[in-house]
Order: sequence, then C-alpha cells, then structure tokens
Amino acid sequence: MAARDYEVAPVTEGLQLDKIITGLAGDLEELRAGRISVNDAIARSMLAKQIFNGVRLYLNGTKMLADQAREVKAIKPGERA
Repeated sequence: MAARDYEVAPVTEGLQLDKIITGLAGDLEELRAGRISVNDAIARSMLAKQIFNGVRLYLNGTKMLADQAREVKAIKPGERA
C-alpha cells in the first residue's frame, strides 16, 4: 500500500473526492453497459470537470495563503498591537 499523504488527505476527505471518482467510474460502466446515453455521460463528466476545477482553485488558494502566512507574536495582557 502506498504511503498516505497526510497533508492532502483531510482535503480529499472533506471534499469527498473519492465519491466523485467512484461516481465517474460507475458512469463509465453504465455507459459501456448502455444504461445511460452518451449525452448523459458527457454531462456528468463536464460536471465532474467543474468540480475538479473548483478543487484546483481551492488548493491553489490554500497554498497561496500558506506561503504568505507570517508568524504572529503573542501580545501580553495590557500591551497594544
């Protein structure tokens, strides 16, 4: 079993990416079996593409914020910032 990436795992679990990927695989099986039309499969794949675009934006934004983060010094009681 491959080593688990503990930095990315909470994101994938929080956004339920495993369900999206499983759904896409199921859609492909349904398409091959003739249970859904080509147009249905295309619509589902385009929706998944937009979800993954959103995930990409989320991850890029998170990385940008983390790269720009600075350590905050503790303020003592009675001290002004």
